[in-house]
Amino acid sequence: DPRAPGPGTEMQIRAFETGPLQENAYLVIDQATGDAAMVDPGADGGRLVAAITDAGVRLRAIWLTHAHFDHIGAVAAILQAFDVPLYLHPADQALYAAGPAQAAAYGLPFEPAAQPDQAFSEGQVLTLGTLSFEVMHTPGHAPGHVVIHGHQVAFVGDCLFAGSVGRTDLPLSDPRALTRSLARIAALPPGTRVLPGHGRETTVAVERSTNPFLHDLLRPLSR
Repeated sequence: DPRAPGPGTEMQIRAFETGPLQENAYLVIDQATGDAAMVDPGADGGRLVAAITDAGVRLRAIWLTHAHFDHIGAVAAILQAFDVPLYLHPADQALYAAGPAQAAAYGLPFEPAAQPDQAFSEGQVLTLGTLSFEVMHTPGHAPGHVVIHGHQVAFVGDCLFAGSVGRTDLPLSDPRALTRSLARIAALPPGTRVLPGHGRETTVAVERSTNPFLHDLLRPLSR
């Protein structure tokens, strides 16, 4: 079960708040092997490249939860420094290609990057050294949004935040799809750490009990 920690598993997660939209990028490190993956490198590419180098790890992949510009703005810088595969769900390919236009709408610069060369899919298992994670397709905020979860941690992108949920008023968003995706996230083990694309870390248990959006969603399930 990729969601359960293996014996002797040691994972380190370093968080970086990036760019004017204060997006959270995460460096996931398997301490047993030194293998690492970067989740959602949103901006400040030079700083993220330096952090990867200073950590003394072997970067193995970039994992994108979705392709809004504030989550992909540092992809180009990282790919220039490290020859690694770039993972994205195919349903977000159009958003990825529109990265420069998305950024321009906010008056922000954007450096286009190579196209993703690896495709996420529902139920896919990702290995990183001795670690393994499962991919959950969670559309709503974006059509190709995914949650990457394992070892009692979930990288939830912009689906779920501490006390809130992702926007569904953006192009290609779908409120009904997000409701279904939130129900799946809420069904993860209660102790799962929730690492969102913006804001502070939380847990599934805390959000189930205090998040008003989840409370309304889960009320029918508790009857």
